[in-house]
Amino acid sequence: MSTIALGESIPPDTAHAVSVSLPTWNANVGYEEGAHWVTSRMVTGYPRSIQAFAQDITEKHGRPGQQAMLFPTEAAASRCLRFMQARSPSRPDLLDSMHFGLDLSKPDAAPLKSLAPAISAVLFHQDDFPLAKQYWQHSGEGVSSRRAEFSHGLFKDGLLAPKQEARRTSPKPRGPKRYQRPMSIDQQSPARPTPPGNANGGQPIAEDGRDAEETLRFLEERFGRNLDLSLVQRAKSAIRRRIAGAVAVDADSSAAPSPDMGPNTRGVVDLREDDIYLYPTGMNAIFNAHQYLLRARGERKSVSFGFPYVDTLKILEKFGPGCLFYGRASEEELDELETRLQGGEEILGLFCEFPGNPLLTCPNLVRIRQLADKYDFAVVIDETIGTFANVNLLPFADVVVSSLTKIFSGDCNVMGGSLILNPRGRFYGALKSAAAALYDDAYWPEDVIFMERNSRDFASRIDRINSNAEAICEVLRASPLTKSVHYPKYNHSRPNYDAVKLPTGGYGGLLSVTFHHKAHAVAFYDAIETAKGPSLGTNFTLTSPYVLLAHYQELDWAASLGVDADLIRISVGLEETAELRSVFQRALDAATKATLP
Repeated sequence: MSTIALGESIPPDTAHAVSVSLPTWNANVGYEEGAHWVTSRMVTGYPRSIQAFAQDITEKHGRPGQQAMLFPTEAAASRCLRFMQARSPSRPDLLDSMHFGLDLSKPDAAPLKSLAPAISAVLFHQDDFPLAKQYWQHSGEGVSSRRAEFSHGLFKDGLLAPKQEARRTSPKPRGPKRYQRPMSIDQQSPARPTPPGNANGGQPIAEDGRDAEETLRFLEERFGRNLDLSLVQRAKSAIRRRIAGAVAVDADSSAAPSPDMGPNTRGVVDLREDDIYLYPTGMNAIFNAHQYLLRARGERKSVSFGFPYVDTLKILEKFGPGCLFYGRASEEELDELETRLQGGEEILGLFCEFPGNPLLTCPNLVRIRQLADKYDFAVVIDETIGTFANVNLLPFADVVVSSLTKIFSGDCNVMGGSLILNPRGRFYGALKSAAAALYDDAYWPEDVIFMERNSRDFASRIDRINSNAEAICEVLRASPLTKSVHYPKYNHSRPNYDAVKLPTGGYGGLLSVTFHHKAHAVAFYDAIETAKGPSLGTNFTLTSPYVLLAHYQELDWAASLGVDADLIRISVGLEETAELRSVFQRALDAATKATLP
């Protein structure tokens, strides 16, 4: 396995890669500290395609000192605007939003009308970027890089224009606008991004006399094409059916989707396809689960149970009346929560991961469900790490969320999220009503197509990854250098995992390891011949000093919850098992040569 250079995309040479290479321990530290020798080499992160589009909007429509952040819908931009307004931005006079749609006065716009391309921008003073970034990061509502590429092309060609005057917080006029002449067709780049499919998944309907076939030809010639985006709705149906565990309907199938999927492996016989909602990111699915609960049940505190994915905790803290935090997901903490509930405290819902990240411990879902039924609160479970193919969580949850970006996709080149409402849950009716009022399908069609194609072999990949993870655990557990190997099969909470494990399931593809000495951890990480960067659930093995990256500013807090600052997290891939064993043994051998302090 070759080393991927610092700052390169993971996978290499992938325009929309989800991860970035940080191949040494020092590179991870440098990234967290903003060291120029690291950040200057980043080719991913907040994608440059989005940055370039935001900059062009600011230059053409903004005022001096402003920056822009892009969102897929007006509703998302409005939520960001309200979030920033409520937190006292330094320059409220420079905080506003703009919304862009097709300029139908342009002759070339008519064939694109059925595609309904749009983009929204929140403009703010550059000093308030950290505030805007909070909303972007925690909500998961920012535009995808593919959406940005396509929309940016329209914007530069003069086909995407302001839909209305910006809504401003002050009546100050804008500064002079920079004129930009639209490019002619002959001046277009031959590598124009792929156009999206129309909303109903069929052939685009021409508005200027062209029939559907001619319209498609026009789009191909103008923008380039490598995917059939007329199948978007079928692709969404196929994704939902895979999530549900029912027989998948492939995107190229001629069979019409049935609204009632019938019995499935989740033990919920009346689960329907329209109980599954798709989102641009996993974070956005969690954000919306919380929003639906607030609308359905009113303003109440939530519970964050277990060591949290950092943005989940921030959502519960910042987008409602707050939360109670229990960081160990232990029986003792359930005792404490039960005491509060017995005392009359009402809560909105309990949010947890199964298993937790990065220690892979599993909360007691049987007891949590019993408490929820007795004290009238919802249960929201993030199954990203356990995965649909290994564990059956829906009977214990009112809502199950997942990051499809991870192992469901596997290819690390597209993002997505899902939310399942349990039709037998006590809040199902109220949550369906909330979703009907709030759900905004912002999943970019081209991203949908990639997700559907990537996920076709999801179930078969899981089996191999489960097996490889256990093999790596055996190598690490046999080494005298390692202090702990965290994996559901070996953790003290294994009975909680086994209680929900499917008969055909395994223990997942994520594990973590700690060493007796930091020097051994550093040497092991620097020597390991795998891809090294953030994210998880990739088809290739991906290694990361997770705590260093996720909690660099709060390492003592993490340690107080039993999470070692020098922990190394390993997301296991599809490589040959024997080769993986050799790779990890070589890294352990290199670590033995480390000089101890």
